Amino acid sequence: MKLSKRTGGLVLLWFVLGLLLGGLCVHRGLARSDEVYERLKIFTEVIDLIKKNYVEEVKTKDLIEGAIEGMLNSLDPHSAYLTPDMFKELQVETKGSFGGLGIEIGIRDGVLTVISPIEDTPAWRAGIKAGDRIIKINGEPTKGLSLMECVKRLRGPKGTKVTVTIMRKEFTEPKDFTIVRDIIKIKSVKYKTLEKGYIYVKILQFQENTSKEFAAAIDKLKEENSEGIKGMVLDLRNNPGGLLDQAVEIADFFLDHGVIVSVKGRKAEKMEFRAKEEGTLPLWPLVVLVNHGSASASEIVAGAIQDYGRGIILGRKTFGKGSVQTIIPLEDGSGLRLTTARYYTPKGRSIQDHGVEPDIVLKEKRGPRREEKEEKEDIALQKALELLKGMHIFKGYLTSERSFGAPPKEEQ
Repeated sequence: MKLSKRTGGLVLLWFVLGLLLGGLCVHRGLARSDEVYERLKIFTEVIDLIKKNYVEEVKTKDLIEGAIEGMLNSLDPHSAYLTPDMFKELQVETKGSFGGLGIEIGIRDGVLTVISPIEDTPAWRAGIKAGDRIIKINGEPTKGLSLMECVKRLRGPKGTKVTVTIMRKEFTEPKDFTIVRDIIKIKSVKYKTLEKGYIYVKILQFQENTSKEFAAAIDKLKEENSEGIKGMVLDLRNNPGGLLDQAVEIADFFLDHGVIVSVKGRKAEKMEFRAKEEGTLPLWPLVVLVNHGSASASEIVAGAIQDYGRGIILGRKTFGKGSVQTIIPLEDGSGLRLTTARYYTPKGRSIQDHGVEPDIVLKEKRGPRREEKEEKEDIALQKALELLKGMHIFKGYLTSERSFGAPPKEEQ
């Protein structure tokens, strides 16, 4: 086949352009590689200088681990380097048994902050509260320490003591709390019948068996209330979160269709977790209790229920931890805890730093005595039960054959 001069010229032009553009891409790739190489060269030079000239002898392993920690700490408060011991502890924690105080912590505004004390643990019994700022651990300031370094200092053998110095909104000065460490065994789900027909389920943390424990609790409560369920309270207060798949499965009990949560990472693609019709609970009136200690997976459940109008969210604004940390194992048994995405509710609301605003907000009562009275009487739970009773009565009116504003017909 013969080509005309013009066609041949165009082909040659595109070929040359291709070479130029391809060469440009290769050049850029090489430039990036050169930049990384130059930086790594400086890094190794710094290590060499420290090894030769620092006042004390240091191990190369410690220097490299410190550099990795600093690299991850510079990204955000939730990303961290996990030593082999920390990596093992993290795996144990999701199974519901580990040594420590029983608190979930995070870095907020540069300060080590209690996300939530876990119920029936040493920290909870000592009076530690969500939002408490831990400014010292055993007299050592926490400022400048990584999250994982703080976790390491708080944990320890059963029976040993640790003193945390706490600053709270109502405190005029920091206060010391000495807590005895224990093996933290968390039962993920608690439940009871509040009154005939009105049931209560509390999820303390989202662990690998939470959805199974939840389903078993519902079966038991149905047996206890054989005449029927009139309403349900789902308590997510002081639940610091846990496993994403378990949060999705719990939300799926209440929703029969649609997106439960979407996860968006650095790239454009979005991952969606959707509800299924199978296994959905009846449309019982539902109140979900939240507070400042409700975080992460708890906020996913509360946000989904709120967006679909499936229940009423009652309490106080949640913590606002809506980022996804992926645990990446490394060859030597260590690992990375890396923020790879953020959570969004079905309506596209970002949870990160915003939290979930309740439909009905309970005002905070300042002062230790008022707080103690509120917790002892559990005013939030009382209000939830009142709401359920009102919803049950209203539901009766809606399903009644009577029309509003007209008296019922007399029987003939």
